[in-house]
Amino acid sequence: MIGRLRGLLAEKQPPHLMVEAGGVGYELEMPLSSLYRLPAIGEPVTLYTHLVVREDAHLLYGFAERRERELFRELIRLNGVGPKLALALMSALEVDDLVRCVQQDDLKSLTRVPGVGKKTAERLLVELRDRFTAWETQPGVIALALEPTRSAPVSSAESDAVSALTTLGFKPAEAARAVAAVLEDGLSSEELIRRALKGMA
Repeated sequence: MIGRLRGLLAEKQPPHLMVEAGGVGYELEMPLSSLYRLPAIGEPVTLYTHLVVREDAHLLYGFAERRERELFRELIRLNGVGPKLALALMSALEVDDLVRCVQQDDLKSLTRVPGVGKKTAERLLVELRDRFTAWETQPGVIALALEPTRSAPVSSAESDAVSALTTLGFKPAEAARAVAAVLEDGLSSEELIRRALKGMA
């Protein structure tokens, strides 16, 4: 199991990235809540990781903090929740928001996440309630500082943002509208994604 990865951030194409360590480029997927806090391309980065081994692929998932990885592992233990849905949940809802949804039985917020229907949301609320009881007693579980990294904007920031949202499961037209609604000159793709997700929530 690859538990932690330290190297240089070589590529960043939400929700995908590549970290170069020891001459090897590791491809990872991250929830957008983690990706917002990454440094600029070429800067050193340390990520907590979770490796999923399938018959046709070895998939590596990265997280900015250990607790984010723990949440990911809790989610994929649930019946019917795979890595893709777990990433969608952690991208559309920050950790404190997800905890709040469970505490308040907020079905509406959960069903806004791509791939989460009413029945899935109801089951998530029931199964996560007991698991989050233990989490809430541990300090810092919902105190994540999700300040976006303001890296240099690129000409394809809008396209990258729409592509990232589509990868998460949003319909292309819905993703394009959400990004267009928050589009401003000089914003990075990460900031556009963050604002678009906030607007859709």
